[in-house]
Amino acid sequence: MSPKKETLPLFLSLIATISLIFGGSWFLMERWAKISSNMTSTSSSNNSQNLFSNSVSSCNVPNLPQGIFSYGGSTTWATLRKDVDSVLQKICPQFVLRYTQPPFDKPGSGTGIKMLIDNQLAFSQSSRSIKSEETSQAQQKGFKLKEIPVAIDGIAIAVNHNLNIPGLTTAQIKDIYTGKITNWQKLGGANLPIIPLSRSKEAGGTVDFFIEYVLNKDKFGNNVNYIPTTTEAIRKIANTPGGIYYGSAPEIVPQCTIKSLPIGRTKEQFVTPYQQPEIAQSQCPNQRNQLNTENFRNGNYPITRNLFVIIKQNGQSDQQAGEAYANWLLTSQGQELIEKAGFVRIK
Repeated sequence: MSPKKETLPLFLSLIATISLIFGGSWFLMERWAKISSNMTSTSSSNNSQNLFSNSVSSCNVPNLPQGIFSYGGSTTWATLRKDVDSVLQKICPQFVLRYTQPPFDKPGSGTGIKMLIDNQLAFSQSSRSIKSEETSQAQQKGFKLKEIPVAIDGIAIAVNHNLNIPGLTTAQIKDIYTGKITNWQKLGGANLPIIPLSRSKEAGGTVDFFIEYVLNKDKFGNNVNYIPTTTEAIRKIANTPGGIYYGSAPEIVPQCTIKSLPIGRTKEQFVTPYQQPEIAQSQCPNQRNQLNTENFRNGNYPITRNLFVIIKQNGQSDQQAGEAYANWLLTSQGQELIEKAGFVRIK
């Protein structure tokens, strides 16, 4: 055979061999890519499952049901819902809390309990005790209501920074809000009309508590100005020299634009709702007044109350959810978080 004839088959053979090598390499690379992708996907899925499993396993809240549970009620609880309940959501993601406002009424303890009785909530949060008529309404629906105290709150009296009086007795506060005292001069202050502010009687637990325990169930005087929210009331007091307002101590005491007054059962027993020494307005907000928690807890401060979880005793998951939630708030972790949120631990 001539050299030219031998060269052509060798050349074709070489081309075929190179093609096979490249084709095989390409096949192997494609195959390996698919295997790697499957391994990564499986690993990611396993990791997600492990993370969920670990988060659930770290949830050491006894008898906590799984699911979505609607709750609501007291506006005083707003800080607790933000700073305390959010922690429970992180450690127990299978227990989902959904804050639900009343469709037509303003949010508050009373509307929360009403929604609970009407089966619109699994449990509710309240800044007052259950009323007898609410107990009767629940019994008509076939179940009982139970209140579990979880924290202590105080009622603080807010006034304008320029008002110069040493404090108020609970009797004087009553006389202001029933219209018997209408000028600060009668209380040792300047010749200045008193302008009392309050949220409406339908607003919720704080107003109910104030009427029952400070006014001794007397009616508000005609001089009382009603205002929708504590935020608006604080803004109004800051711009009204003769203004006065009452509200949950954690909402009032740390404020810079108004001051909270010492109050007492008598003029000789004034107790501050804030820790001494008082922080001057010029130092706020770098420093803020802190709650007088010890005097709230031991009862020296004259206007204190409990915060409650209200539970529907119907033997169903709603009851289980409410009881587990309240019991978690009473653990050392729950009580520490309540204290950090500005309220007073109950145990």
